[in-house]
Amino acid sequence: MDLTFISTPPEDAPLDAYSQAVITVAERLSPSVANVRIRRGGGSAVVITPDGFMLTSAHVVARTKGGRVSFVDGRELEFAVVGSDPLSDLAVLRADGRELVPAELGDAEHLRVGQLVVAIGNPHGFTGSVTAGVVSALGRSLPTRSGANVRIVDNVIQTDAALNPGNSGGALADGRGRVVGINTAVAGVGLGLAVPINTATRGIIAALMTEGRFRRAYLGIAGGPRPLPPRLARKLGRVSGVEVVQVVEGGPAERAGMRPEDLIVELDGTAIEGMDELQRVVVSELIGRPVRAKVVREGREQDLELVPAELDG
Repeated sequence: MDLTFISTPPEDAPLDAYSQAVITVAERLSPSVANVRIRRGGGSAVVITPDGFMLTSAHVVARTKGGRVSFVDGRELEFAVVGSDPLSDLAVLRADGRELVPAELGDAEHLRVGQLVVAIGNPHGFTGSVTAGVVSALGRSLPTRSGANVRIVDNVIQTDAALNPGNSGGALADGRGRVVGINTAVAGVGLGLAVPINTATRGIIAALMTEGRFRRAYLGIAGGPRPLPPRLARKLGRVSGVEVVQVVEGGPAERAGMRPEDLIVELDGTAIEGMDELQRVVVSELIGRPVRAKVVREGREQDLELVPAELDG
């Protein structure tokens, strides 16, 4: 039997277009992804301005005020932590350098399940490592913690692009090389998570760059979703609200007269159906400003006025 060996794949091989897309993203984005080294551990970061501002995961730099970063061109620079927001798992660094290559930030709101994404980072310290995969799911949730405060990061991107320790803080890019997420966690084999770049996180990034922190309003309750009674659901045109499970003593909610078992259905004119809506409404603009909360108590609607405080930590 004669065997035929093909040393060069046909130009129209299906893999070529995929490979070319990944190669293009890697070549464009790799100069913008830094290897972050601190005394205990490290990770990755993405350059977002030519004068040294970089974006990473808050947990990567949780126990340091600075360290060193290195790039694929061989440069090594000192960096300082400008601001960190553990509740979104984002942090901004400032490298002591100029003429860096900034990445282009995209918008995760335009992603679709099945779309090509490329992850670039430094797993186990291997600088400039590239993996590719697809968007496996959108709208995932990621619990984060800062002291006693627990928050859910919304609209997290799930991908099957291989992520390993050290990828945290690195870039998740679309097929055009735009950064649509910051890799943050490995939830299992073939199951990586990234904090999305969207309108909400752009606001956090801007605040960290200019103020070194991101302010959030605080109501002083613990709660969870609960179905509305059928009559009220028909009247309001929605099926659920947020049940108040606990009211923090001395907090804004207690001062306003809110009680456990109250069902919050509206806050500051926005319909509330679950904790994600409530979380999105409670923004820094509400701090110190009287807002109206509509609650259902013992089957009756009731308006309360409360003044949100600033969340500490």
